[in-house]
Order: sequence, then structure tokens, then C-alpha cells
Amino acid sequence: MTKKTWQEKLKDSKGLPKIEKITEKGMERWGGKMGDKFVIPAPIEVYEIMNKVPKGKLVTIAEIRKVLAKKHNVAMACPLTTGIFSWVAANAAFEEKNKMPYFRTLKTGGEINPKYPGGIEAQKKLLEGEGHKIIQRGKKYFVADFDKKLVKL
Repeated sequence: MTKKTWQEKLKDSKGLPKIEKITEKGMERWGGKMGDKFVIPAPIEVYEIMNKVPKGKLVTIAEIRKVLAKKHNVAMACPLTTGIFSWVAANAAFEEKNKMPYFRTLKTGGEINPKYPGGIEAQKKLLEGEGHKIIQRGKKYFVADFDKKLVKL
């Protein structure tokens, strides 16, 4: 069995998106109200949102989740799969030498995602090239004043 490419993983929706109800376990992990609906997005949906972020602007996984929730008319988007699919999207773009600006998608609080292609150093270089200031807190790296540069999607 051959290993799937990142592009294949990106395009393999496995029946997603899918709408589910928040369970007690989900409430404990992510908040929300029992019985509210949430979406498990398709990988390509996350990619498409990430691809809309213009030069000099940023987006966080939390903002992507809000866009997905609104699109599907539900209370929230699954934090776990949205984060995983941003990683898949970033690697798919990198694999194809695509211009999709995955490095403009940050983790909560403006943190640079160390799992994206090239790791922190590559992303720092790309973000600084667009005028962003990178700061280090402990072992993590953040975009300074990221919240002032968030794109409205």
C-alpha cells in the first residue's frame, strides 16, 4: 500500500463535511451547549479559507472555525479536525509548491504553528517578509499584535 500524498489527503473528504450534535464529552472539551450542532469540516474547506488570506493579513484557527460554523449554520466547528486539516492544507500547498499562504494561519493567541512545512524558522522568514514582527515567549513564537492584522472573512 502506497502512502497518500498531501494533495490526496486534502481531496479525500471521507464524507465530510458532517454535522453532529455536541455531546457531554464535547461540552467538556470545547464548550457549547448539549445538543447544539457542530460541523466536522472537509479538509478542502479549511484550505479554501486559508487561501483567502491576503498579504500582510493573518487568520487564526479560531477564526477559521467561526467561518465554518457560519457557513454550515451551526454553533461551532470541531477544533481538532479544523487544526488537523490546516496542517494537511499547509503540507499539500508546500508539496505542490503552491502559493497558498498557509504561513498566515496561526494558532490561538497568534502562535506560529511549528508543524507547518519548514517549521518555525521558515514561517518566521515568510511572516517577517510581509512586515510582521515575531516575538519569542519561552519555546514558542508569536506574531506581535496579530489581532490587529486579522482578516475579516
